[in-house]
Amino acid sequence: MARPAATPFTRDPLAEHNRLLGERGETIAARHLTQRGMVLLDRNWRCDAGEIDLVLRDGHVLVICEVKTRTSTDYGDPLEAVDRRKADRLRRLGARWLRVHDCHPDDIRVDLVGVLTPPGRPVEVEHVEGVG
Repeated sequence: MARPAATPFTRDPLAEHNRLLGERGETIAARHLTQRGMVLLDRNWRCDAGEIDLVLRDGHVLVICEVKTRTSTDYGDPLEAVDRRKADRLRRLGARWLRVHDCHPDDIRVDLVGVLTPPGRPVEVEHVEGVG
C-alpha cells in the first residue's frame, strides 16, 4: 500500500496571527519613535539570551525598546505585560548588544511602547521612557 503524500508544514493560525500583529506593532512603534527624532539602529536583535524588539539612539542614549501590541484591552493594557523581571532582562540584553556591537553610549535606557490596534478604530501608541 502506498504512503500518503506528505503535507506541507502549516503554522498554528493563532501563533501566526500573533506574529503578524507583533510585526505590525513594531513597525508602528519604530515609525512613532523615529518621527520623534530617535534613530533606529536594530530591530528584532536575537542572541541566546533573548530578543530585543527595537534598539534606538536618542541623542547620546542607547534605547532598548520592548513593544507590546494588542487589538483590545480585554486582557489588560499592552504595557502591563512588562514587569520588573522583564525590564531587568531587557537591560541585560542591552548590555549584550553593546558588547557585540562595540558601542559605548553615554547612557542606556529601557523604554516600552504599547500599541493598541482595535479593529475599525484608530491605532493608539503609548511610549513610556525609562522603565523599571
